[in-house]
Amino acid sequence: MRYPAGVPCWVDTLQPDPRGAGKFYGDLFGWEIAGPWPMENGGDYYVALFGGEQVAGIGALPPAAPGGTAWGTYVSVDAVEDAVQRAVGAGAKIVVHPVDASPAGRLAVLTDPAGAIFGVWEAGDREGAERVNAPSAWSMSALSTHDVDGSNAFYGTLFGWQTQTFGGAAGARAELYRLPGYVGGVPNQPVPRDVVAVVFESTDERPATWNVDFWIDDAEAAVARITRGGGTVIAPPFDEGPFRRLVAADPWGAVFSLSQLVPDRYRP
Repeated sequence: MRYPAGVPCWVDTLQPDPRGAGKFYGDLFGWEIAGPWPMENGGDYYVALFGGEQVAGIGALPPAAPGGTAWGTYVSVDAVEDAVQRAVGAGAKIVVHPVDASPAGRLAVLTDPAGAIFGVWEAGDREGAERVNAPSAWSMSALSTHDVDGSNAFYGTLFGWQTQTFGGAAGARAELYRLPGYVGGVPNQPVPRDVVAVVFESTDERPATWNVDFWIDDAEAAVARITRGGGTVIAPPFDEGPFRRLVAADPWGAVFSLSQLVPDRYRP
C-alpha cells in the first residue's frame, strides 16, 4: 500500500510493558506480534500483524516521555528533516529529533501549536500500515483541539490539508481534512475519498490530542475482551451513523476507539 506525502500512514503505542500490551491487543484484535527490534532509546519495538499484514506498532515508552502512554499517528513525508523544519517554522515543537528506524524508515515526533503530539514518517522498507479500514485494523485518526482554526492553518501549511465542514456531536464543530489529489478509502464510502483525517472541537478541558480509531467485527464482544484483559471501557457501545462505537483504555492508560460497521445502516 502506497502513502503519498501528507497521508497518515502508521499508528503505534509506546508502553511501559510492550510485551504485556502486545498480549492485550493480540487478544482484543487477533493480532500476531512480531519482533522485537531495538529502538534508539534502548527499548524493544514490536509490529502487530493481522493475516500476515502489518497493522500497527507497539514499542517501549521512554522515561519521561511527554504525553505518557498513548496511541500516536504518523504522517507520510518525503523527507523528515524538511518536514520538521517546516513544522517548527509553523509553530511546532520537536519531541523526538529525526532518527533512523532502519530498515523500516526514518521518523520524528512533534507537538502542533496546540500541544497535540504527532509523528512524521519517511518510508524505508515500511510504507505504512498494510491493512486499513477493515476489522482488527486502524481506520482513521481524529484530532481533538480547542483551536480548530489554528490547527487547520498549521496542518494546511505543513501537509497541504484542506477542510470541509462535517458536523459534530451536540453541536460541536467538526471538519474533514482532505488532501487534494489523493484517492484512498473505498468506492461509495460516506465521505470523499481524499479525506485523510478528522478534526473535532474539544468541549472539555482535556489537552489537544490525536485519537486513533480501529474497526472491530463485534463491539459488544470487544467490551468483554477489553475488560477480561484488564482494560477499561470509557464509553460503552453507542450508535453513530452506520457504526456501533465505543471508547476504551488499555491497562496502561492508552485510549483508543473501536467502530463496528453495521451493514444494514450503511447506504452507499
